[in-house]
Order: sequence, then structure tokens, then C-alpha cells
Amino acid sequence: MNCPEATLVYSHAKRSYRDLPLRFAEIGRLHRNELSGVLGGLLRVRQITMDDAHIFCRQDQIKSELVTILKMIQEFYKRLGLPVTYGLATRPKKALGDLETWKAAEKVLAEALKEVGLPYQILKGEGAFYAPKIHFDIKDSLERVWTIATAQLDLQMPDRFKLEYTAENGKAERPAMIHRAIFGSFERFIGILLEHFSGALPFWLSPVQVAVLSVTDDALPYARSIHQNLLEKEVRSWIDDRNETIGKKIREAEMQKIPYILVIGKKEAEAKTVAVRARGKGDLGGMTLEKFMAIIKEDNG
Repeated sequence: MNCPEATLVYSHAKRSYRDLPLRFAEIGRLHRNELSGVLGGLLRVRQITMDDAHIFCRQDQIKSELVTILKMIQEFYKRLGLPVTYGLATRPKKALGDLETWKAAEKVLAEALKEVGLPYQILKGEGAFYAPKIHFDIKDSLERVWTIATAQLDLQMPDRFKLEYTAENGKAERPAMIHRAIFGSFERFIGILLEHFSGALPFWLSPVQVAVLSVTDDALPYARSIHQNLLEKEVRSWIDDRNETIGKKIREAEMQKIPYILVIGKKEAEAKTVAVRARGKGDLGGMTLEKFMAIIKEDNG
């Protein structure tokens, strides 16, 4: 894990109560020597890329920092349209630190969840060995539950690494340490997303948003101009100008689950229009590029 390195970054300089909270974020790579039998696609890998962050704060700042994290994660998953359930994972049987410290940490996590108005269940004994945590779980299209984001309140590691800051009264105090990740791991998150949407990603998230398909060589210059126009309007466009039948081009674009397909033949080139096909809706008919842009603008939110 990256957590010990974060404590070293914190302790490389003298810290004052005025410096806190300190928020360190990184895109970090971790490795796990997983057994070959449990590895699977993107969902369980040996090298993990995490959006890791560690926040060092005073005791009186813990709740406000947790509330900010909860709101951030809630907004993020709301935009993706993924329904999230929340759980408070408490002290496991094998844990560092005394019981009272754990109870205090669990109490603050519960208060932060209530302040944001998030319903949660108690996950008894499912905390990390060093800290209680808030679980963010989603259910994919196959009804499997995945834990994604996390927020952990750690009062053990600052003590173990003897972290300090100078309080307002001039005395040395221990900071609290909050671990948080929003994606969890990039690899698993992408896998979950693909599974959840069955590959049919929302328009704004699709790597290719529009496929431009030419029917004849005569229509190629116009098709290429449409493709270029879309790129200039920051639409992720791809052009299929191969010498293949239009039926094959449409079939392959549909198999790739591209949200929109623009079919351009001699008729469209002469009329300066595009024939639009939408994923899940079929043929929308011919229209001007301006009208099509209005449609995808609405689709893009």
C-alpha cells in the first residue's frame, strides 16, 4: 500500500496547526501476488492503479473532511448513474489500537454519513486492521456486489509513525489520517462499468461517440468533411471509409455499441444531410448536421 509513503511525505517537514488539513493525492500503482486461479480480466489483477489520497488533519477537522469526501463520491457515482449503497465497517477481531480509539473513530464516520443524509448499514468486523471505514458498494447488471470507493479514518498509523504537528498552544499533537479512493482501482472500475452497461456506455463516456460510414466512393469527400466537422466540435468521431458493403459496416459499428451511426451515400452528399441510426432506437432518418448536433447535445446532458 502507499500509505506509509504518505506519512513520510508528511513528516519530511515541521507541521503547524495552520498547515492542516494537508491533502496528498496520487495515481499510485500497487502489486498483489494473487494466486493464478483468482485472477480474472480487469476485475482481479496483480497490478492495481489507484486514485489514492491521504488527508492529514486536526481532530476538529475530521468530520468536515469526511463530509466533503462523501459528497464528492456521491456526486461522482450519481453522474455515472450507478446506484450506491453505504456501509460502516467496524473493528475486526485482529486490530491495532485500543477499543476506545476505535469507538471514537466509528462515531465520527457515522456522524458524517448522517450529516450528508446517506442511509447505511453496520458491517460488523469488516474494517481494516488499522481503521474503520465507509464502504461504497454497487450492484452490476449481473447482480454482483462490488466495493468501489472507500473512506477510512486512521488514528493508528499517525501514532505508529510518530507524526506530529504543533498545536495552537505550542504543544506537539498527533494528526488524524484519512485514506480515500473514489474509483477504488482503475482496472476493476473499468471492468465493473463495462459489465454494468453491458458494453453500451453512455454517450458522454463512449470512446467513439459517432461512426461515419460511407456508402460509395462518390460520397467519400462529404463523409470525410462530416467526420472532420464532428472532430472540430469535440465529438469523438470515427470514419469507416473501407471498400466494404454498407451492411457490413453498420453491423460492425453496432457490434461495437457505438451510440450513433451516420450513413452517408450519394443522396446524403447531394442533399448535405446525414442518415442517422441510434443505438437501441434504430433508423432516425435523414437530417442536417446541425439537427444531429442538437440531438447529441441533449444526449450529452
